[in-house]
Amino acid sequence: MFDSLSDRLGHTLKKIRGQGRITEDNIKDTLREVRMALLEADVALPVVKEFVSRVKERAVGQEVLKSLTPGQVFVKIVNDELVHVMGEANEALNLNVQPPAVILMAGLQGAGKTTSVAKLARWLKERQQKKVLVTSADVYRPAAIKQLETLADEVGVEFYPSEASQDPVDIARAAVAHARRHFIDVVLVDTAGRLHIDDEMMAEIKRLHQAIDPAETLFVVDSMTGQDAANTAKAFNDALPLTGVVLTKTDGDARGGAALSVRYITGKPIKFMGVGEKTTALQPFHPDRVASRILGMGDVLTLVEEAEHKLDKREAEKLVKKLKKGRGFDLEDFLSQIQQMNKLGGITALIDKLPGMGNLPEAARDKVNDKEVKRVEAIIYSMTREERRRPEIIKGSRKRRIAAGSGTQVQDVNRLLKQFTQMQKMMKKMNKKGGLGRMMKQLGGGLPGGLPFK
Repeated sequence: MFDSLSDRLGHTLKKIRGQGRITEDNIKDTLREVRMALLEADVALPVVKEFVSRVKERAVGQEVLKSLTPGQVFVKIVNDELVHVMGEANEALNLNVQPPAVILMAGLQGAGKTTSVAKLARWLKERQQKKVLVTSADVYRPAAIKQLETLADEVGVEFYPSEASQDPVDIARAAVAHARRHFIDVVLVDTAGRLHIDDEMMAEIKRLHQAIDPAETLFVVDSMTGQDAANTAKAFNDALPLTGVVLTKTDGDARGGAALSVRYITGKPIKFMGVGEKTTALQPFHPDRVASRILGMGDVLTLVEEAEHKLDKREAEKLVKKLKKGRGFDLEDFLSQIQQMNKLGGITALIDKLPGMGNLPEAARDKVNDKEVKRVEAIIYSMTREERRRPEIIKGSRKRRIAAGSGTQVQDVNRLLKQFTQMQKMMKKMNKKGGLGRMMKQLGGGLPGGLPFK
């Protein structure tokens, strides 16, 4: 997420971080580079000007010039201003209304609106323990209605049916009335998108808004469109009383222009960000955590929160008990740990959130990736149960069969087995010293010993 911005800012700030003395001249050079980094990340020009101005004002003051660690103070100023421009703190949904709380989802076609409705429904159900109903008022695309019905079934929330022949306002009113009768807490209304903003679209969504008076009106926007995302959000905000923004596809956005521009241009908070295609891939938007990730300082709080909700504690306890009984760590255990890690978004997402990993050399980062994890999974899946439990029996002919079954080479199988043997020794040593239980508690069932690299 935001890799190119992170790399560029990281390189720029690294040079000044170690400076024993900071002058107006070297601050000027650094600010020029920060400005270029933001512009290249497609941050809107007014935002860049305001950001650089605020950093400069603080940087040439006593705060930095008289500090014992001026370079580090400068980095903190940049971090503070990133947080400021993105909105200071996460703003929660306003659900403190007479039930049902209605959430209207607006946005252009292709922004990921329908998927975001399902993600938010799941988040509300699992994290807020709300009873949720979803409905589609997109009468122009029957496929969108069917898609939402399928997604509602997947995430385990109620779907209120609608048809292309109905009026969007009638659909929304009927869904809210149904929710009221059945004591449902939250109603999510998916609306029609267009390929561009037009008067007809705006008139329809204004009519819809007026009819159901939603507690929240969220604008769903594709972060990969950069500062255009902020401009589109502003156009919607001029027509509708938006209460917040959902930024989608941030996992594929290397620039970060939308995240840094939306709040400043619209005045509305980013409340959530989509971080993948799965219905679990939605996170509340915390400006301080995103700033920390942009500057390569990780995001441990989000990692801990995700581990708390997504990892299977029983699996972790089962493994600890097994090892304490003297039964060794085998490839089935390893596969289980990989699956646990995948629940947190995979190795790439983990690296993004771990402090200091932003400074990892590119060559090292390339070796630790989800493609390599999938290769490891494929190799283990190609083994028999007996082979997973007793890796020592895997010799020549078995290796050739496993390689052929997983679409890999025999040397890939050899590499996995060699690194797994090293891992077994480490686990055995930790178990003897009693550190394994502590480590598993800290990880909440995360991957022990790291992944085998290329």
